[in-house]
Amino acid sequence: MVDNDAAVGPRSSRGWYRWVICGLLFFATTVNYIDRQVIAVLKADTLMPEFGWTEVDYSRIVFAFQLAYALGYVLAGRMMDWIGVRRGFTIAVVLWSVAAMAHGLVRELVDFGLPWLQTVFDGTLLGALTATGLSVVGFSTARFGLGLAEGGNFPGAIKAVGEWFPKKERALATGIFNAGSNVGAIITPLMVPWITLHWGWPMAFYVTGALGFFWMIAWIFLYESPQRHPRVSAEELAYIRSDPPDPPARIPWLHLLRYRQTWAYTVGMFLVSPIWWFYLYWVPGFLYDNHGIDLKNIGPPLVTIYLLADVGSIGGGWLSSWLIKRGKSLNFARKTTLLVCALCVVPVFAASQVTDVWLAVLLIGLAAAAHQGFSANLYTLVSDTVPRKAVSSVVGIGGMAGAIGGMLIALLVGYILDWTHNYLTPFCIAASAYLVALGIIHWMLPRLEAMQFDEESA
Repeated sequence: MVDNDAAVGPRSSRGWYRWVICGLLFFATTVNYIDRQVIAVLKADTLMPEFGWTEVDYSRIVFAFQLAYALGYVLAGRMMDWIGVRRGFTIAVVLWSVAAMAHGLVRELVDFGLPWLQTVFDGTLLGALTATGLSVVGFSTARFGLGLAEGGNFPGAIKAVGEWFPKKERALATGIFNAGSNVGAIITPLMVPWITLHWGWPMAFYVTGALGFFWMIAWIFLYESPQRHPRVSAEELAYIRSDPPDPPARIPWLHLLRYRQTWAYTVGMFLVSPIWWFYLYWVPGFLYDNHGIDLKNIGPPLVTIYLLADVGSIGGGWLSSWLIKRGKSLNFARKTTLLVCALCVVPVFAASQVTDVWLAVLLIGLAAAAHQGFSANLYTLVSDTVPRKAVSSVVGIGGMAGAIGGMLIALLVGYILDWTHNYLTPFCIAASAYLVALGIIHWMLPRLEAMQFDEESA
């Protein structure tokens, strides 16, 4: 057996530029999550009182994002495989930054557009719109645009990791860039309340939306494929390419649906991604409803939850990579880590029943950490088993399934909360989803095997 580490020289000669790329992916994911979480921070004691929303109104706005995210995920996945990560990521970030800033225009839409609609379309459906209804339409439209563009982040990032890292480092690299979602979720409750209290909530959308343009400049100047990048040494390129080469066959998109590898990842995403959406969009409201945590005080609890999630993201990637370096098989390392993470989620069912706010925060934080560790390894299953040229497409298919699950849970949680005014049922769903997902993944892929594809099978 060839020692790939020895074949590419000592560790010190491998180079480091791939970690710069990982840093760029980390910051892209950070901006991505800042833009999507602003509405959750403002929901309970700012937007709902101003526009008179119910939980169902809010769930419909979230549903619009999830619907577009499902479409954007699968379309962006194919786009990344077609035009490449450099151009594809640039397009996605520009579009989602514009859509994020568009949220800030909804107040003007209601203040100036509503009287005009009521006058011009008097007696029709448009003329009967209220401020509440028009605000829901405005936010839903902006969220749809945001979701459509933000769907490009993870397909692009996973494809970049597949191009820049050998298999032994992919879980760690994925865990690191995926930690950007938690950093974004930490920054948002620190930044948004301050901006809102000083300049109003529309400015919160304008400022956070503009961040993507700064990232885009760095991306254009720093990113190129490893084989063409002037800062990548021959030794580092050899290390990146130390895995066996992918088959040269062209892989039709629909043909990917014939493979167990695609379906295992897709089912896993459908079951666990909605739980993260629940944390992201409803935990601030849960803290307000159950513990009276308002906009001025929301920062410390959310920062704690997402700091723990950051530890879980990097820790889940590290554990899997550590097991591989200790001689364990890829199958054992990935699935053992998935099991550990799934078990750590289970206690979250009690979060809605405890009376101490910090105990609730710690239970949710542990579950969020476990989710991120689970996700880091779930994403890595794709680059473990799918040829590089199809990675973004498979990630897109699975991401679409996760977003569809997010659409369903958005409506489900909205109606449950309007009917019961209790968070127990959503937290019980969260507690069980990961073990169910892992059981199905193991049933579909008892061993992690590379997708076997050739031209004739197409």
